[in-house]
Amino acid sequence: MIGIILAGGNGTRLRPITNVTNKHLLPVYNKPMIYYPVEFHKSLGITEVLLTTGKEFGGEFTNLLGDGSRFGINLTYKVQEEALGIAHALGLAENIAKGHSMAVILGDNLFFLSNEETKSIRREVEEFARTPEGAVIFLKRVSDPERFGVAEVDENGRVMGIEEKPKNPKSNYAVTGLYLYDSTVFEKIRRLKPSGRGELELTDVNNAYLLEGKLKSHLLEGEWTDAGTFDSLHRANSLAKDIQGPSV
Repeated sequence: MIGIILAGGNGTRLRPITNVTNKHLLPVYNKPMIYYPVEFHKSLGITEVLLTTGKEFGGEFTNLLGDGSRFGINLTYKVQEEALGIAHALGLAENIAKGHSMAVILGDNLFFLSNEETKSIRREVEEFARTPEGAVIFLKRVSDPERFGVAEVDENGRVMGIEEKPKNPKSNYAVTGLYLYDSTVFEKIRRLKPSGRGELELTDVNNAYLLEGKLKSHLLEGEWTDAGTFDSLHRANSLAKDIQGPSV
């Protein structure tokens, strides 16, 4: 199992502070945002990790994280020359993944889970690594689903459809920035057409798995937030402080 952290993009919703740095380098309480997905991969037992980011601030990531050894992982890097979408950034991992399954985390997504829930996800990751087929998305009930990709699921947790930022959501299950993919994800990315934003969208990748009947879901009970807007970044800071305790 290869871990992938997608930490590119222009951070337009956090301007002007992202005019001078990548949003994933911003502080979330007492450490840089990017530490959270790095440490989360490690908690899932994943030690081979690839980080993709834009060329403007690539050197800042390497200065901060190095080869990953102090986190207990082996960290490598790929540069996305242009911000062409999350799925495009994931596609850069093909040569490194080399047929392996992968756990993908969006770099501005923070998970604050209990030890038991983390262990449960780790077992799911290990099982997926043994028999990788299809994809798994991780869902979370939210009060503002229109901000996210939203999954419609049946009573058995089977995914019926996914909509990106719908005006009238069919459920309150947000698709979080954690995914498990088999190696066919790269074939699916190559078949994508740019969205109206001119980007290759991860929602379209997930829908490709859905059409094949190979998309599963896992409902998270712990805390989760993205940190891509000023409001969600503020929430991320509050959660980190409340859950991790006071900094010493």
